Amino acid sequence: MFADLHLHTRFSDGSFTPEQVVEHAVKQHLSTLALTDHDTLEGCVPMMAACAAAGIEFISGIELTAECADHEVHLLGYFLDLENEVLLRAISLFQSVRQERIREMVLRLNRLGVPLRAEDVFTVANCRSPGRPHVARALAELGHCRTMDEAFERFLKRHRPAWVPKHKLSAASAIELLHQAGGLAVMAHPGLSRTDSVIPKLAAAGLDGLECFHSRHSTAQVQHYLMIADGLSLLATGGSDCHGDSRGKPLIGTVKLPYEYVLRLKQRVAERHHSAAAPSALALPA
Repeated sequence: MFADLHLHTRFSDGSFTPEQVVEHAVKQHLSTLALTDHDTLEGCVPMMAACAAAGIEFISGIELTAECADHEVHLLGYFLDLENEVLLRAISLFQSVRQERIREMVLRLNRLGVPLRAEDVFTVANCRSPGRPHVARALAELGHCRTMDEAFERFLKRHRPAWVPKHKLSAASAIELLHQAGGLAVMAHPGLSRTDSVIPKLAAAGLDGLECFHSRHSTAQVQHYLMIADGLSLLATGGSDCHGDSRGKPLIGTVKLPYEYVLRLKQRVAERHHSAAAPSALALPA
């Protein structure tokens, strides 16, 4: 039994529908999937239904962008209550900020003489959580750039003329947000972030796990982060970070996390819920 705990769909910056993700998971003989779209839970209900139909275990999730000691970090939330009002209000705010960021990017492109409209981007995105890939896709589809890669190189990469910084909440606040929604908080792809120095700070703030297995982690990096996770009593997780077809082939299946790691995550969730449900000594009558 194997899992992929880092997947994206068209509800953020992926190209697959939830149903297509599940179709590929069936071909790869995966038993458990987690959907971790950026700043949205929109795809969780349809993916849950598709997983149920295919006999696959589903874990609700999300990916949040946060900041710790002036470093950008991505946090994955797992086992979230999809009806948690605090989480839903926060996500709505994050989505509004994302949409405003798109408008600012388009404004900067207009100043450069590129006649793109924000509505063009929102039409391409067709979701509540648009991002730079949707701007790049709109530029390519409307003929302003030959490819999405060219759009990033000319305009959208960090410090390019139409790049706009992301809004980021503090990592401690993001971890607290995920915890109060009944979930776990895991640092995504630390090997890509190159911010090992902040991992102890995140652990002290309540981080539950570290994504040690990732499609872009080398074997040496996997071992490195497994050692860090063990030293800080963090759970190890993993996923492909599939966003759809990558050079004609999806990443799903390139990382197959043994189910024993999922069981450890579920045990941590159960322990936290049990602890939260236990009556406090202060609440007992004298």
